[in-house]
Amino acid sequence: MSCVHYKFSSKLNYDTVTFDGLNITLCDLKKQIMGRERLKAVDCDLQITNAQTKEEYTDDSALIPKNSSVIIRRIPIGGVKTTSKTYVIDRTESSGGSSKAIDESAASITLAQLSKQCGYIFKAP
Repeated sequence: MSCVHYKFSSKLNYDTVTFDGLNITLCDLKKQIMGRERLKAVDCDLQITNAQTKEEYTDDSALIPKNSSVIIRRIPIGGVKTTSKTYVIDRTESSGGSSKAIDESAASITLAQLSKQCGYIFKAP
């Protein structure tokens, strides 16, 4: 029996997937990990990176040699969704403020400008 050691980037310990042969395809490795971790293929995909070389495996037919260690990251299937509008609250009015929709390109503002406008003081962590 051959094995590949894997861990999610947020975890400390490695788990093991076993298989026959000298290599396992990326597609088969993903299927085994998703089955062991009870993940659904419709919810997310797995980004797999070699722990030693930092090489990211992207081709489903790529061969991963036995005794390799890999880092797993869950990524959403549809990617990150963005909205086309950003809402800015105008606090200059005494009536409690109003909300205005503006384009994202015009919505870029620095943290200093934001804290000056809102009257809040932001401190770096």
